[in-house]
Amino acid sequence: MSQPQQFGDLLVKDGLISAEQLSKALQARHESGVHLGSILAKLGFVSDEDFTSFLSKQYGVRAVDINKVEIDPAVLKLVSYEAAKRYVVLPISRVGASLVLAMADPTNMYALDEIKAVTGFRVEPVVAAEHSMQERIEREYAPPAPAGARPQAKKASSPSGPSAPKTNGAGNGTRAADGRTARPAQSEAPATGYPDLDEALQQFGELAEDVEIEAEEEELALSQLESAAEEAPIVRLVNSFLANAVKRGASDIHLEPYEKEYRVRYRIDGVLQSVMNPPPRIKNAVTSRVKIMAKLDISEKRLPQDGRIMLKIPIDGRKKELDFRVSTLPTLWGEKVVLRLLDKDNLRLDMTKLGFEPESLVKYERAILNPYGMVLVTGPTGSGKTNTLYSSISRLNSPDVNIMTAEDPVEFQLQGINQVQIKDQIGLNFASALRAFLRQDPNIILVGEIRDFETAEIAIKAALTGHLVLSTLHTNGAPETISRLMNMGIEPFLVATSVRLICAQRLVRRICTKCAEPASVPRTTLIDAGFTAEEASTVKIMKGKGCDLCSNTGYKGRTGLYEVMEIDDELRELVLVGASSMELKKKAIEHGMITLRRSGLTKIMQGITTLEEVERESVSG
Repeated sequence: MSQPQQFGDLLVKDGLISAEQLSKALQARHESGVHLGSILAKLGFVSDEDFTSFLSKQYGVRAVDINKVEIDPAVLKLVSYEAAKRYVVLPISRVGASLVLAMADPTNMYALDEIKAVTGFRVEPVVAAEHSMQERIEREYAPPAPAGARPQAKKASSPSGPSAPKTNGAGNGTRAADGRTARPAQSEAPATGYPDLDEALQQFGELAEDVEIEAEEEELALSQLESAAEEAPIVRLVNSFLANAVKRGASDIHLEPYEKEYRVRYRIDGVLQSVMNPPPRIKNAVTSRVKIMAKLDISEKRLPQDGRIMLKIPIDGRKKELDFRVSTLPTLWGEKVVLRLLDKDNLRLDMTKLGFEPESLVKYERAILNPYGMVLVTGPTGSGKTNTLYSSISRLNSPDVNIMTAEDPVEFQLQGINQVQIKDQIGLNFASALRAFLRQDPNIILVGEIRDFETAEIAIKAALTGHLVLSTLHTNGAPETISRLMNMGIEPFLVATSVRLICAQRLVRRICTKCAEPASVPRTTLIDAGFTAEEASTVKIMKGKGCDLCSNTGYKGRTGLYEVMEIDDELRELVLVGASSMELKKKAIEHGMITLRRSGLTKIMQGITTLEEVERESVSG
């Protein structure tokens, strides 16, 4: 018996239609190919209310009258017209991470999976009559009626303000008596007409003139800015602070709007520094320029956006290819923009140069050279975890192993390694990527971050079934990581048997080698910081005086502090009985673990960093 016949028999059994009506409906369905439910409705044999109640009972889901449901226009945009028509579905509303989806057939798993993947939401199906659904789909997705002729668009005013000097659209220059524009000499930067903006541009010299944008982006910018010559100084200004950030070794650029101020700050060696204050009236123009370069929607100012900019910038006589990750965020006085600079030259893949103490490096390398098990790197954002993990897989990378990574974002491309970019909006999260990895015959798996129980559980199972798993967690120290995994819901015996080693790390600024000089620190202060009485009497403390090389900060570059806890048999026993972080730390120190504070004190004794830096990034005890 066919499915429509079975469906019809159930309707007859429930008394909704007669056997004769079913026979007529089946004949009409055979001739037209239309769904049985639509045929019954068109023939008037079943009302919408009765039919949806029947469907609800059969499918075990809530029924709705789609003609009486109010649909949120914003939610409707989550599903395309093509998908809605193909599967006869309509998104109705969204509550948190759940999307309520009206369906003619709520058992259609293909539809459910596709909508979940496309929207990134958990789909909650409800059932509605098919013919009503088809009519509502056509109504909802129909284009709006013409609203008459559009008014003629006004010429956009200057981003710098309504009183900006007018030009002929060909570039910055003055209009001659014959109507032609006299261009300034190529070697001179044209004036903008605003003394304060001219002064801001002059802070960076001619760096802006040599910035090259990838061809595709340049065409996009030119097509949108062709008739807006007033933006030329804005373009030069943005190019200037991008190039200057690279030259000064910044890792992030912050563009921050306030009520009466517009501030540009660089993060250099982990510390934010103000570099300039452009006139506040140009903040919207600067933000729009960055958005265009990052291929973002310049009309959307209410929601955060993420993008990227690829540039070629001449530094020290050679062109550097750089990747800027762009994030915009609506604030009280406009959109704040943060650009994260990803420079391959700053990526150190030699593990001996990261800052590990020799005995800690031996333990770490021993753990990652195991054929299976889990190695976790912990620390706050910006503590160098990604660099440590990249160094680890570069150390392991060879033609006879299959290395797979799931990252958010993929910061650097590594030859010979299969890297996957996480995309939560389409359902590609760490957990789903990890499941797919296990079907790809991997030897080594890198999971960018363990954020939830599901990811942790799959990662641990992978580590227990013959795979080496590397990942990160956000915890303060190595011993606390054990408690964090258990708080996620992982059983102690799984943690004890899977985790091989935990490495906590921080980054501290290096003393500038050009201006380093001895410093006087009271002996009691050194003892309070963690030095022994003997060390406090003999240690030679250094500091940076400040020079042109380090921009008078006394620091140039950074190094790592490392706390490496190897899980041996005694620690494994403590994990099994649920020991506290303090008990684990005490036992690990007895077995030779160097704490973050001790790692910092060692680097102070070596003249690498200062007491202030170590105290900022670690705690005593």
